[in-house]
Amino acid sequence: MTRNIKIAPSFLTADLARLADEVRAAEEAGADYLHLDVMDGRFVPPISFGAIVVAAIRKVTRLPLDVHLMIEAPERQIEAFADAGSDIVNIHVEACERVQQAIERIKALGCRAGVCLSPPTPVAAIDPILAAVDQVIVMGVNPGWGGQPLIPETLPKIAQLRALLDERGPTAEIEIDGGVKIHNAAACAQAGARVLVAGSVLFNGQASVAENMRALRQALAEVEARY
Repeated sequence: MTRNIKIAPSFLTADLARLADEVRAAEEAGADYLHLDVMDGRFVPPISFGAIVVAAIRKVTRLPLDVHLMIEAPERQIEAFADAGSDIVNIHVEACERVQQAIERIKALGCRAGVCLSPPTPVAAIDPILAAVDQVIVMGVNPGWGGQPLIPETLPKIAQLRALLDERGPTAEIEIDGGVKIHNAAACAQAGARVLVAGSVLFNGQASVAENMRALRQALAEVEARY
């Protein structure tokens, strides 16, 4: 099923001891992408997992793998994550010295290319490369930890990026990563996000992933009907 607004479960707050089960639960609940946060302990303080885990997840799902490289010098690891089965490889402009070359390399390896903006980084930072990317991740929280509240300035930033894309014509999708909850999901979509990364709103132990996904879809229904 093709949806105008996609939901990409993030597994930072999932039960990693049951990762394959959590992946299947997300897929059965109707996830559009699976968002995989790769952290190296340097660009962000936590360490999560690497290409080996991405390859393992690839074996248990057919959903697109939306891989978010929160690592220093991501250009050195692009090939490893492409080989692991990534569909979208996202790099932080703050961590990469040669962003244009990295984007070209991602595409040459058969993946879609995304760039990420941390909260302090302005939209202007990606102006020269906007036409070359397939996706822009706007961080709604400081990268590194799940469960943080949405930074209020995120929505105007998304709206600014949406207006710029509409003006120039590039078809890059805007993804919001961090802070997405039932009460603000519609506002995120109204601002211009077309992919919502959902972590603790789905994996929280209070209800099943399927129940939480239904609630999130319901919150988005009115906005999605407009597009």
